[in-house]
Amino acid sequence: MKEFYKKYFMKQKMMHPVIYSLIPIALVATYFYGLRVLALLITNMLIALFVEYISNKKIFKMAKVSEAAFVTACLYTMTLPASIPFWISAVGMAFGIFFGKMVFGGFGKNIFNPALVGRVFVYVNFPQFMTIYWNEAAKGLPGGFGTFLTRGLDSLTEATPMTMFKLDGSLEGIQSMLLGNIPGVIGETSKVLIIIAAIYLIVKKVASWEIMAGSTLGFVALSLILRAMGVTSVPDPISGILMGGFLFGTVFMATDPISAAKTTLGKWIYGVIIGIVTVIIRGFALFAGGVMFAILIGNTFAPIIDYAINAAKARKKEARANG
Repeated sequence: MKEFYKKYFMKQKMMHPVIYSLIPIALVATYFYGLRVLALLITNMLIALFVEYISNKKIFKMAKVSEAAFVTACLYTMTLPASIPFWISAVGMAFGIFFGKMVFGGFGKNIFNPALVGRVFVYVNFPQFMTIYWNEAAKGLPGGFGTFLTRGLDSLTEATPMTMFKLDGSLEGIQSMLLGNIPGVIGETSKVLIIIAAIYLIVKKVASWEIMAGSTLGFVALSLILRAMGVTSVPDPISGILMGGFLFGTVFMATDPISAAKTTLGKWIYGVIIGIVTVIIRGFALFAGGVMFAILIGNTFAPIIDYAINAAKARKKEARANG
């Protein structure tokens, strides 16, 4: 088994803490939404591995798959509602791996987070399955591990906290949003586990605390400014952080070391951009959420930010040398 794994997979130790931190979130999501979560996760992993393997073999003439494909599949699955049809999930996963990663040259060369590329593709092309039909998280402690594997989930509809606020300005309780027994996508509901994961990833030096802090700072600052101006479409910062996928996106997606800014100052600027854009999209766009678009916009600016900072440092160094 070890020989088989070494033959077909590139070992990447940085990926392991991310996978470990996602396991509790996936298990709790399975408890909330049933075994269909695991079925979706396995399906997306197989699709991710297949597409990356074929791409590497046919395009780059190498017969190995990066362990990052597992992480991409996990993250992508966590951004979906558990009620999504398997074929739509599979199409999005294939699109994310190929057009979000392989067309740029494979692992380490992608500009955008491939999991989010796949998620946005599904969101734009199949919006009814991403915004209308939701698994219903039970009130209290829900369903259990054995439910919702083959049941018709489209009949279970309940507004998420983000949608509720968008529709009538009502807010879910802080405790419910922290624990996660609310409707939402698979991985975003239990904020306690996401916060624990953030601490673990920072301690392991796998994820940038500067990006997380910058994103939170940008989000809170603009939320307070808009609320002081009387904008009612923006919730208070605490509720805004806890509803939707902001925390999950900030901890797991924005901090992707490949597509994020690399310089220290750049990480702060990049994070602030993501936080600000998230508030703007949530408050003024048609979309209930916005962090996925905000992170992709941040990915677009990350190389420019790093280039500008490195160029400024080089000019200062040259000026000191000549002075």
